[in-house]
Amino acid sequence: MTMSGRSQSEWTIPDLLQLSGGYWNTCALHTAVKLDIFTALVDIFQTAEEVAHKCHTDSRATAMLLDSLTALGLLEKCDNRYRATPFAAEKLSKTNPGYLGHIIMHHRHLMPGWARLDEAVRSGTPIHEPASHGQDESVRESFLMGMFNLAGQLAPRIAASIPLVDCRRLLDLGGGPGTYAINFCQANPQLSAVIYDLPTTRIFAEGVVGRFNLSDRICFTPGDYHADPIPAGFDVAWLSHILHIECRSVCVSLLRKAVAALNSGGILMVQEFILDDAKDGPLFPALFSLNMLLGTEGGQSYSGEELAAMMTEAGLSTVQRLALELPNGAGIMSGRKL
Repeated sequence: MTMSGRSQSEWTIPDLLQLSGGYWNTCALHTAVKLDIFTALVDIFQTAEEVAHKCHTDSRATAMLLDSLTALGLLEKCDNRYRATPFAAEKLSKTNPGYLGHIIMHHRHLMPGWARLDEAVRSGTPIHEPASHGQDESVRESFLMGMFNLAGQLAPRIAASIPLVDCRRLLDLGGGPGTYAINFCQANPQLSAVIYDLPTTRIFAEGVVGRFNLSDRICFTPGDYHADPIPAGFDVAWLSHILHIECRSVCVSLLRKAVAALNSGGILMVQEFILDDAKDGPLFPALFSLNMLLGTEGGQSYSGEELAAMMTEAGLSTVQRLALELPNGAGIMSGRKL
């Protein structure tokens, strides 16, 4: 019998306790982003009292938070004054285009659900509504723009690695703010794209597309890809991180609809956090399955073998995993319409 997972000999008591209490670090970061501490500390040293005045917080409590952020290496401290490190200023200040606060706030919104993971494991049912479908505007914005934060780190590299020189129209199915549609269009001047997503996504998608001056080549079509027809006539369909929301049968149904939207010989690509075939690694896709348990009826991470089987069943041939090394166990499966 082949054993997988972390070796028993690698664990120590400090490791275990750090894992158990690691949420302290997380909560300090989430609080600082929520209160916009880093924006207040860009390019200038300030006292805790000055930061508290700017952020409308208690000065004593603010000093404690600032010291903790300094210990984490996100602030610098000199003569009881604090300043954001260059990295924190770039990634955690709202004044910087590289701001990643949206995805951090999305993680914060997930925490109450994770604190009830035992309930979901007992019942096998979700305990909260997916952030993408929630009625709270701030939660939905954090989700959609958080996806923009994440995709923005990978999309330029992915688009550059997958030439679409023979393609004219791309469908970004469930595309959210359209990050991949934007990057594929930037990398392929002949390409136009349609972002197909829920009507509530429209304002975010059109705003992001407009910022990249691509409104003449990328349009948004509102709809529910489960219940509504999907427009047709595409050379390539891109499905990024939407299958993990659904159970297998719904995934196959959705893939069939996407295949039907393709022209003959068209390409369909699926990006997911992909498990090994034994499904006990890599770590992030395994944990991501638990995240889907908390918020969906049947969602989970899938293995490459499972994704390939679903894509073949939906009518695709020459299904394969592209040779791209991506973080967090992410991978891209590709197939061609028969």
